[in-house]
Amino acid sequence: MAVKKTSDISRVKKGAELEVEHLTEVTDLSPNQARALLRKHGNDWAKIKDEAEDLKKDD
Repeated sequence: MAVKKTSDISRVKKGAELEVEHLTEVTDLSPNQARALLRKHGNDWAKIKDEAEDLKKDD
């Protein structure tokens, strides 16, 4: 069985662009803000949503 190497989490994967688009539509964040949250929290949508709300309050 092959060992899966960890990917560079500092970049959003190609398939994650759909997640970026979805996050920008749902939260009204900029694409850069959405990418940063996805890099920081991965697929933890609860944390992403909470931090997105905090970002929007600061604006």
